[in-house]
Amino acid sequence: MTNTSSARPAVGERYLVGVDVGTGSARAGVFDLTGSMLASAKRDITLYREAGSIVEQSSIEIWAAVCASVREAIDKAGIDPYAVASIGFDATCSLVVLGRDGVSLPVGPSEDPERNIIVWMDHRAVVQAERINDQGHDVLRYVGGRISPEMETPKLLWLRENRRHVFDAAWQFFDLADFLTWRATGDLARSTCTVTCKWTYLAHEARWDPSYFHQIGLGVLADEYFYRIGQNVVDPGSAVGNGLTERAAEELGLPVGTPVGAGMIDAHAGGIGTVGVDGPLQSNLGYVFGTSSCTMTSTVKPVFVPGVWGPYYSAMVSGMWLNEGGQSAAGAAIDQLLSFHPAAGAAQDLAKSQGHSLPVLLAELAAKKVGKLSDAVELADGLHVVPEFLGNRAPFADPHARAVVAGLGMEQDIDNLVSLYIAGLCGIGYGLRQIIDVQATSGAPIDKIVISGGAGQLDIIRQLLADATGKPVLSTRSEEPVLLGAAILGSVAAGAFADIRAAMATLSRTHSTYTPARDKTEERHMQRYDAFKKLQTIARDIH
Repeated sequence: MTNTSSARPAVGERYLVGVDVGTGSARAGVFDLTGSMLASAKRDITLYREAGSIVEQSSIEIWAAVCASVREAIDKAGIDPYAVASIGFDATCSLVVLGRDGVSLPVGPSEDPERNIIVWMDHRAVVQAERINDQGHDVLRYVGGRISPEMETPKLLWLRENRRHVFDAAWQFFDLADFLTWRATGDLARSTCTVTCKWTYLAHEARWDPSYFHQIGLGVLADEYFYRIGQNVVDPGSAVGNGLTERAAEELGLPVGTPVGAGMIDAHAGGIGTVGVDGPLQSNLGYVFGTSSCTMTSTVKPVFVPGVWGPYYSAMVSGMWLNEGGQSAAGAAIDQLLSFHPAAGAAQDLAKSQGHSLPVLLAELAAKKVGKLSDAVELADGLHVVPEFLGNRAPFADPHARAVVAGLGMEQDIDNLVSLYIAGLCGIGYGLRQIIDVQATSGAPIDKIVISGGAGQLDIIRQLLADATGKPVLSTRSEEPVLLGAAILGSVAAGAFADIRAAMATLSRTHSTYTPARDKTEERHMQRYDAFKKLQTIARDIH
């Protein structure tokens, strides 16, 4: 039975709990104060899809998954809940809609009130985003010049125009990470990370711009002094409220009052779990390779990069500016690509029989075919993939962009599926290189890529990314840098570290470095990168 009394007995070792809510699951990890993970646990969460690019989730289901994951992780770690110093949360940048008393409101045509989240990848608001971009308000300078339908103000505008009764009945609109800290503490504080990166909050001026909301058709939010989207905006890692409420503590299996850190978007948590390694922050690009991908570059002064989101002030590391790019589909793009192949079914069955996912099986088969991992590019000879199944997030900010696959023949065997997989990974790498090149041209060069995310954990993937970009790829000691990033947020709230930079310096370490191949392999990737850009241009021209 959980003791939810706020009185804490004396304990020795202290531990940190990090919670990561991704697109498909909620995970919890328990870390010690050296950054070593003792245990983790996971619960899957449901994605509801409908026509019209609708993708929804349930905040009720997500909170239940979070609580179950935290309880299991603590149990597996074998620690006393009273030894937990803090808890921190990260989540996808999805929109949560709550009515009075925190009641869920239906955000789509299903009319199911539990489906109260518009997921980040939902593209129902493309028309609203384009209309906002056509109006050209000055705040758009801080989102790379064009707002994305993945962001929250286009989604809010869609709600107001298509489900006015829900918009009007809403008590609070939360980014998912902020919902989690509210659900844990009862405090309505928003994170600088979420509202700056996805809601157009101007963190460098510590204000919302009312004229933007009036111009685009959401003036009601400004007229009510932004009560429903955040009047109290705090830096990530700030202590939220008075810690866990009695209700949340009972649900999570932790003591009342356990400190809670203001949250972050999941990719940014991966950033603070990685980019502090090996040199100054501004020399490292954080690359989170998951369902989508996210790139994060920190600079001392603001750098405006066309098509790359930001610059965002203090959105990841306090006092520094963040440029954020990435690909709307990365791991998901690979899954989509493979699903088309005639051998996909047989390969999927083989993967299941070996306890693997299909991409992991194909990566293992590819590695067995080559002498050196860098030679894997030869397996994709003649096959080229521009994996923009869900548009181009950066550097073109084009939600209408679509994938291109060139060079397919009549082959139907698993060997050909392996070749297609390698071509897809190369395409992911060339998209990353394109972002790096554009940022360098604008004045934000980087020297190294620090990788995290479930889709990029294998050696062959990391080596291919190094070869495709021409930049060293570093992995961190932590096997779960996103969970570590979430734990760092809580650690700062509890006073275990003075600030996020201090926590990053202590808890993040380099594990492996993947050096890009030179000579013939380098030439081969340059030729393929040139082909990638040509196919991308042709696809854009004929769309």
